[in-house]
Amino acid sequence: MGKLTPNEHVVNPKSLLQQEEEGVTRFNTALALKITNTVGSMWTAYIFGLLSLCSLPAILVLVSPHLKSFFPHWIVAASLISLIAWVSQNFLQLVLLPIIMVGQNVIQGQQNAKAETDHRTLTYLANLQEEQMKELKNQGDILEYLKKTIKR
Repeated sequence: MGKLTPNEHVVNPKSLLQQEEEGVTRFNTALALKITNTVGSMWTAYIFGLLSLCSLPAILVLVSPHLKSFFPHWIVAASLISLIAWVSQNFLQLVLLPIIMVGQNVIQGQQNAKAETDHRTLTYLANLQEEQMKELKNQGDILEYLKKTIKR
């Protein structure tokens, strides 16, 4: 079996996305995708979970002061708690959220291009099938006519 050549009616999704991005836009898109894919991983969830657990001893000490002796001083220090609060509330939420939204928009654009390609391909195939069915019906009619002609 030979190599199949592409059909002119079937469009590759990459051809729909071939908008040339330049300089800063290309860099921003690539960086947003990289950060979105990285932050959207389970490893990042584990790291963020560990980060949130770092402040748990200080909260426990605030609730029950007698637990202070169970934890090292540096882990319940106000400076560590402030740092963890800043990282989690300011940096992660205010910085990563817009970056992730940009990455999601880029990914959504790729998915839309794929959906458009699939729609075009399926529409072409449906139209082709309809034409084939008409042709088969016409051939059936011709065969029926020939059978009647031969019988006479």
